[in-house]
Amino acid sequence: MNRSPATLLAALLCLPSVPALAQAKLPVEDFARHAEINSAALSPTGEYVALAVPNEDGMETRLHIVKLDGSGSTQVLRFGKQQHVTSLTWSDNDQIVVSRAKMEPLEARPYSYGELMSSDVAGKTQETLFAYVPDAGQQRGRRKDRGFATVVKVLDDEPGQVLVDFTAWPQRRGDEDRPTAIYKVDTRSGHRELIEQTSETATFMFDHSGRARLKTTTDDNDDPVLMYRPGAGNDWQPVPKTLAGYNMSLLYVEADNNTAYAAIVDKGEPAQLYKVDLAKGTRMRLAGREDMGIGRVLYAGHDGPPFGVIFDEGKPSVQYLDPDSEWAKLHAGLLKAFPGQMVSILDWTRDNKKLLFLVWSDRNPGGYYLLDRSNNKVQLVNEVMPWIKAGSLSPSIPISFTTSDGLTLHGLYTGAIGKGPQPLVVLPHGGPHGPYDSWGYDSDVQFLANRGYGVLQINYRGSGGRGKAFLESGYLQWGGKMQDDLADGVRWAIAQKLADPSRICTFGASYGGYAALMQPIRYPDLYKCAIGYVGVYDLQVMKKKGDIDDGASGRRYLDRALGTDIAQLKAWSPAQNAAKIKVPVLLAAGKDDLRVPMDQFNALVNAFKAAGTPAETLVFDGEGHGFYKPEHRAELYRRIEAFLAKHIGPDAR
Repeated sequence: MNRSPATLLAALLCLPSVPALAQAKLPVEDFARHAEINSAALSPTGEYVALAVPNEDGMETRLHIVKLDGSGSTQVLRFGKQQHVTSLTWSDNDQIVVSRAKMEPLEARPYSYGELMSSDVAGKTQETLFAYVPDAGQQRGRRKDRGFATVVKVLDDEPGQVLVDFTAWPQRRGDEDRPTAIYKVDTRSGHRELIEQTSETATFMFDHSGRARLKTTTDDNDDPVLMYRPGAGNDWQPVPKTLAGYNMSLLYVEADNNTAYAAIVDKGEPAQLYKVDLAKGTRMRLAGREDMGIGRVLYAGHDGPPFGVIFDEGKPSVQYLDPDSEWAKLHAGLLKAFPGQMVSILDWTRDNKKLLFLVWSDRNPGGYYLLDRSNNKVQLVNEVMPWIKAGSLSPSIPISFTTSDGLTLHGLYTGAIGKGPQPLVVLPHGGPHGPYDSWGYDSDVQFLANRGYGVLQINYRGSGGRGKAFLESGYLQWGGKMQDDLADGVRWAIAQKLADPSRICTFGASYGGYAALMQPIRYPDLYKCAIGYVGVYDLQVMKKKGDIDDGASGRRYLDRALGTDIAQLKAWSPAQNAAKIKVPVLLAAGKDDLRVPMDQFNALVNAFKAAGTPAETLVFDGEGHGFYKPEHRAELYRRIEAFLAKHIGPDAR
C-alpha cells in the first residue's frame, strides 16, 4: 500500500464534479495494479475495522486490524508465507475469523481453499479452526479436515460462536458423493459440535436462533430439491408448492423463528422477494421484477430484515419496501451524498449506531467509509484504488435494444458520447451461463476507453440476471443465437452513430474469447480484428479437457449447454473453422489454466498454422484462467493497445 489505512481516516469533503469525457492517457500500470484493499469488516462495537490488504505484487494478503479511536494503531496479522486472507467475519467484539486463500492456476485471483483461521485483535491467540495439516516428522498435524469449511452464521447470543458448513472433498476424481456437515464452533478454542449432517452435498439455511430450517440438495437432473422444517422441532419435509415451485433461499428469519424473508422462483422467472410464514407454509410478495433479477438485498441494520433490493442487470435501480422507513431514508440519503454513485452497506455495529459502507461507480473502483449515526459524521477508511481518478475515465451508459427476433437485451456502452462514430471493441463476458455485465468499474473496459475506443458489452441470451428461463434460452446456442445477439448489438451501435462500421474489433476472455473468434466466422463483414484471451476454441476439446468434465454433474451441464451433435460442435468451434477467420488475431493464454487448458489454445494456433494464417500470441508460465501478476496484466494491455492501434486505430483503414 502507498499509505497506511489508519492514516486515511478523514472527514468526508464535498466530492468533485466528474467531467463527462475521459481526457488523459493513463499508464497501463494503473489498470494492471491490484487493489489496495480487497475487503473490509467492521467489529460489532465499532472499535475496529478489519482490512484484507495485499502486498504490491498481489502474492500475499495480510489482515490489518485498525483501531478507530484516532490513535492510528494498526495490528498486522500474517497467516502464512504467500497466503491470502478472505471472507472476514467478526465472531465477537475482539475476535475475527478469516478464510485462508491461495493462488491456483484455475483463477486469476486468490480463492479460499476451505481453511478457517481465527485470531484476537492483537494476534496473540490464533487458532486453526478447519484445515488439513500434514504431519511433519514426529509432529502430528492437529487438524485433518478433508473438506471445505465456510462460516455461514454468527451466533450473536453466544459471543465467539459461529456455524460452519463443512463439505467433504471428493474421495476420488469425479466423485459426486460429498457429504455436508454443520458444526457449531467456538472461534477462541476451536472446539466444535456437530449439529447437522447429510450424506449428500447440501446447502443449509438457518433461523434466527441458528436452527437449520431449509435444506437444498440436487436431483439427477441438477435441479434443486427443497426440504424444510415448518417448526424448529419438526423433521425435514418437502417444501410445499404454496411456498416455492422451483427454488427458494432464506435471506432472514425474525426473532420469532417463523416469519422469514426469502428469494423464491416458481418456474423460470427471476427470483422475487417474499415474506413467508414457515409454519403455515404461506407467502406474500414484497418486491421483484418479471424482466430482471434482484442483484442485491439491503438489510435493516446489524440484525434486521430486508428493507430494499437493487436491480443491476440493466439500468441500476433501487426498490425500497417502505420508502418512509428509517433505513430506506438513510440509504437514500447516502446516495444523495454521493451523486452518480452506488452505496452498498456492508456492516453495522451491534447497536446500529455505526455502519461501514462502500461507495462505487463506473469510474470509481470503490471507497470504504464509516458513518457515525449519532453525529452523521462520515469518514473515509480507504479507497480501493486511490490512484484511479474518476475524471480521467469514461462513463458507462446502460443501453437496451431489440434483437432481430424481437428479444429485448440490455448492456453497456463505455466511451465518448456525442463525438460521432468511434472505433469500437465488442467485449462479450465470460461464463456464459450465469455471469452478466453490470454497471460498475471494470479495468479492461476503462483501459480500452482510455485509449479512445468505445466498448460495447451485451448481456446476450444465456446470461444471468434475468432468471432461469432467460439463462436456459442460451443452451445449445453457443455458436447460434448467442452470437446473433452480439451482432445485433453491434448493428444497433452503428445505427446509433456510436460505432464506426469500418473499425470494429472483438475481445473477450473464457467464453468471451470463444465469442470473439466466432463473431468474425459468423459475421465476417462486421469485424477488422479479434482478440481471444484464455478462450474456448474447440467445443469437442471442452467436453474432454478441463475441470468442468471432472464430475458427472459437469458433464451433464456440458451436454445441456453445448449438446451432443458432433457436426454442430465442429461447426461452432473456431479451431475447426480457422480458415474462415480472415481478420488479424491476437491470442493470450496462461500455461497453468485448469478451466480452459492449453489444449484449446494449441488447437486454434495449430489450425491457423495449417491454414497459413498468422496469429499473434502471448503466453505466460504460472498463470491460469486470466493473468494475475501485475506485470503480466500490463504486458497484455500493451499488446492489446498496439494490436488495436494497428488494425482499428486512428490511422488504420
